[in-house]
Amino acid sequence: MTTSVNPPADTPLAVPSLADAEELTCDVLVIGGGTAGTMAALTAAEHGANVLLLEKAHVRHSGALAMGMDGVNNAVIPGRAEPDDYVAEITRANDGIVDQSTVRQTATRGFGMVQRLESYGVKFEKDEHGDYAVRQVHRSGSYVLPMPEGKDVKKVLYRQLRRREMRERIRIENRVMPVRVLTAGGRAVGAAGFNTRTGQFVQVRAGAVILATGACGRLGLPASGYLYGTYENPTNAGDGYAMAYHAGAELTGIECFQINPLIKDYNGPACAYVANPFGGYQVNRHGERFVDSDYWSGQMMDEFAAEVASDRGPVYLKLSHLPEESVSALETILHSTERPTRGTFHSGRGHDYRTHDIEMHISEIGLCGGHSASGVRVDEHARTTVPRLYAAGDLACVPHNYMIGAFVFGDLAGADASQYSAYEGELPGDQLREAHELIYRPLRNPDGPPQPQVEYKLRRFVNDYVAPPKSGARLSLALEAFQRMHTDIAEMGARTAHELMRCAEVTFIRDCAEMAARSSLARTESRWGLYHDRIDHPQRDDASWFHHLDLHKSPSGAMEFTARPVAPYLVPVDGFDPVGGPSRDLGEVHAEDVATAGSRDVAPVASAVGSPLPEPAPAPQAPVTAPSGEQSATRLLELVALAEEEPELGALRPYLTDPVPAVRREAVAVLTETLPPGTGTALAAALRDTAAEVRAAAAASLRELVETLPAEPDLRDGLAAALAEPDPVVRAAALDVLRALRLGDAALFAASLTDSDIAVRIEAVRALVSVDAAGELAGAALSDPSREVRVAIAKGLATVSAEQSTAVGPATVDAERQSAERKATVDAERQSAERKATVDAERQSAEAPATVGAEESASGATAAVDPTLAAIEAALTGLLDDPDALVRAAAYGALGTTGCPAPLVSRAVAALSEAAWQVRAGAATALSVAEPDVAVPALAKTLGDANADVRKAAVLALTRHRATEEARAALATATTDSDADVRAYAGRAL
Repeated sequence: MTTSVNPPADTPLAVPSLADAEELTCDVLVIGGGTAGTMAALTAAEHGANVLLLEKAHVRHSGALAMGMDGVNNAVIPGRAEPDDYVAEITRANDGIVDQSTVRQTATRGFGMVQRLESYGVKFEKDEHGDYAVRQVHRSGSYVLPMPEGKDVKKVLYRQLRRREMRERIRIENRVMPVRVLTAGGRAVGAAGFNTRTGQFVQVRAGAVILATGACGRLGLPASGYLYGTYENPTNAGDGYAMAYHAGAELTGIECFQINPLIKDYNGPACAYVANPFGGYQVNRHGERFVDSDYWSGQMMDEFAAEVASDRGPVYLKLSHLPEESVSALETILHSTERPTRGTFHSGRGHDYRTHDIEMHISEIGLCGGHSASGVRVDEHARTTVPRLYAAGDLACVPHNYMIGAFVFGDLAGADASQYSAYEGELPGDQLREAHELIYRPLRNPDGPPQPQVEYKLRRFVNDYVAPPKSGARLSLALEAFQRMHTDIAEMGARTAHELMRCAEVTFIRDCAEMAARSSLARTESRWGLYHDRIDHPQRDDASWFHHLDLHKSPSGAMEFTARPVAPYLVPVDGFDPVGGPSRDLGEVHAEDVATAGSRDVAPVASAVGSPLPEPAPAPQAPVTAPSGEQSATRLLELVALAEEEPELGALRPYLTDPVPAVRREAVAVLTETLPPGTGTALAAALRDTAAEVRAAAAASLRELVETLPAEPDLRDGLAAALAEPDPVVRAAALDVLRALRLGDAALFAASLTDSDIAVRIEAVRALVSVDAAGELAGAALSDPSREVRVAIAKGLATVSAEQSTAVGPATVDAERQSAERKATVDAERQSAERKATVDAERQSAEAPATVGAEESASGATAAVDPTLAAIEAALTGLLDDPDALVRAAAYGALGTTGCPAPLVSRAVAALSEAAWQVRAGAATALSVAEPDVAVPALAKTLGDANADVRKAAVLALTRHRATEEARAALATATTDSDADVRAYAGRAL
């Protein structure tokens, strides 16, 4: 594109002529280079379309994904979750107001998307056997898939965009901000915008347009008062919402706000999805879990807000009970990938997760389809109601779609839009003039009110009048305020192209604010908990409002509404029975009369005055070292240029051996970004570099790329050689990659069990688990000096035991993840199989492993003892005597998978009285597979334990025994527990 130099700061930018616009042409125009936009561009290009990707920042580091992602909230992995279960869960979380055909796309296509992202190099957490390490965060369903290298997601996507074959199809224009979608003949034909650096006007003609501009995160004002201190990405100012509206598309669910729990005063997420798998959870000031809802939904936020406001508040994310290794792992994730400033914030207050739990509060309101249900209406192909206009990601109304859903709908949009070729007609002049005026109006009044002041005023009105709890009166005052804001916005001043961008964003925020207020006024009921809490209509009204509320811009420019019945479900959900039917036209929604307090009575007249005062006129309506530094800099610049050319490995080798470490490190970065053949072997060689910074970069790159590297003999040799390096970072990374690529064996991995570094030994344990090396693990169980390693071995032995058991199948499948019908069957079969598999082992002494493999008669039958299972049992028995409570807890917990033989049942019962709550919880887990006549009375007594986590473990253990009347009676008493998790799991069991 043409570039120019901005004038001095005190001289306003000149308003460019409309006739001087730069025109771009493409088959598919993608607006927004974040999660959905990147995927849409890649898919459209793969289908043969010529793609133009516009991004108002820079695609390399733009969008909500810019700093990475710590995990996936909605991964439907085969064997761990079922698509229909996920669809039902989202339907319930959204009070039934959902188009299941769209949600089901994410449910059925999400796993394929995970695999596609892996092929790009995105790393999802897997267990030692290479299976996805899906976590259960909610009480039903296991959908959370951590991403240990999630900070690199955007970098990986950008690498795909810059592949040679993609560059031939995808043109990226950074620093270009569209403000309007252009339409002609009733369909989308392009867009109008400007360059945010030069100010040049840009018009685009396209065959189809895909909006992927993210949420409206800058709607409500954060409690801090900072305009950009929002929960959502603050660059997402509702651009796509406004563009879709003015293009004539329908938006839906705009009254269903996004509101989230967050860290008090920091405005970052508290990250329960990250903390919960480590053992963190939300509590009130008494330390009680209080949330009864089973999904991050409006109902859950309603409970959260009520607890904060009650005498049981404040509310905290509890972490101080966790062991050091868990806290350290959480700090690594939360202070880097999730929010780099988070650690600084806590440090400034003198807070440490080891001694301070995290006070939580409630975020400002926003609009978001991916985290709530407010967005542009789309069908199952991401099509909007305007032909050839698509929406994907947080902008599109696909409830609780999250990151995977954004990728899925970006893919769907790109595939469907690729069938169209560039528009050849004349672009609509009136729409271009309107866009030109919207963009450059602030330049004509450079000394007018600055954008930050106008935006603050606008968003303060949002907080005052639109944020829940809502009422017709306050929403009506909001509409009056937003009408007046037309004048303030028209008077805003700007001098630079960057300021023009911010001013344009204010117009988007105002549009979204009006949509939010009018939609909230139109839906005369309460629904979605805190998201739409109408205090003047406090009840849910399914008879009148089991409908989507759609809005659109009429030909006259008015905002009009339609109540659209929910279509019949693809997946039945108890409590909801939509039948479809015709829509109900609501027309415009007008503000209530709130100009005076009470009725307009005539004021009394003083007796001395002969005639009454005249009626007041109605108020007028408001208007609308080594080589020289210079040489090193030259080499670094050469590398930057090479990265854009997709170099072969040979071109990078001179830089990988450069005498300057900074150059070698940058060469590793370029190698990682461009990924030529031979990358794995070259990175393995870099693990033995003399400079620590280069070795660290190579280790990080190998871990980042592990899903894309071919498992070659040369790579194995290089990694095996790195195991002898003195740098523990190198040794740990080499083990991790050898395990993930299945390039090692028990002998190679076992040698690292005696490594001097704890992290390396833990990687060795994981590697041995991956090859089911039970003997090696059992041999190290009692001898390692590190608690962390012994805990890892205990958990690893349980995993190996599950793999060894042929009668049970995947023993790691928690019964709580099954449906109620399957759960009872699986539990019964599992208990029977485990008791049968251990019947002979129970008769053996842990101190006499030489008898393993012998056959003896048991109740008239002959059974062979599996030597591997016997070795595992012996090792776990030894760990039950460990001096560290966490090791003993892990050993008892492992017995819940391997089976708890009779000699150990009595120990587990005794352990229910240990001082450490972790041991008591582990012992309860062990009793889940013991004989009911012993286990149930002990577990029933444990329901009175002072620690909620112990009571929760007891309930889960009793769930496996619920075929007995005694267990069911005990579970019934737990349904009134003070802890929400204990209550919920007991209720589910019954």
